[in-house]
Amino acid sequence: MAPAAMAQDGVRIGFVNTDRMLRDAEPAKAAQAKLEQEFSRREKELDAAGTALKTASDRFDREGPTMSDSQRQTRQRQLVEQDREFQRRRREFQEDLNSRKSEELQQVLDRANRVVRQVAEAEKYDVILQEAVYINPRLDITDKVIKALNGAK
Repeated sequence: MAPAAMAQDGVRIGFVNTDRMLRDAEPAKAAQAKLEQEFSRREKELDAAGTALKTASDRFDREGPTMSDSQRQTRQRQLVEQDREFQRRRREFQEDLNSRKSEELQQVLDRANRVVRQVAEAEKYDVILQEAVYINPRLDITDKVIKALNGAK
């Protein structure tokens, strides 16, 4: 009886596909580009350090059998220390990147939620859903939200 009562009242329901919005909206694309620019130098430095470590390790594997025990142990300690430093730097990079991604994503989501609210109020929606198991495509207002989000500053 409750669904029939809602239908008689003319309840308007809309749906926003958050994943698509975060993929297709200009503010989300701009945030992604900003992150790539911000972290590309560090990522290249890490890639270079990883390559250098691999080269040193390969060289050690080739030359190790011909080294004296003390040389081999010294070189092994150096490689272990280099690897430890490399892993630490990679962890820091990943933590910094994840932190910044969260910040940027939250800004985009805050802005998107304001736009969803504006669309809902302007078009007299009673409910806007962001997650559902099934949505009839006629209820999907994602394109409207993306268009408004792209135009909103």
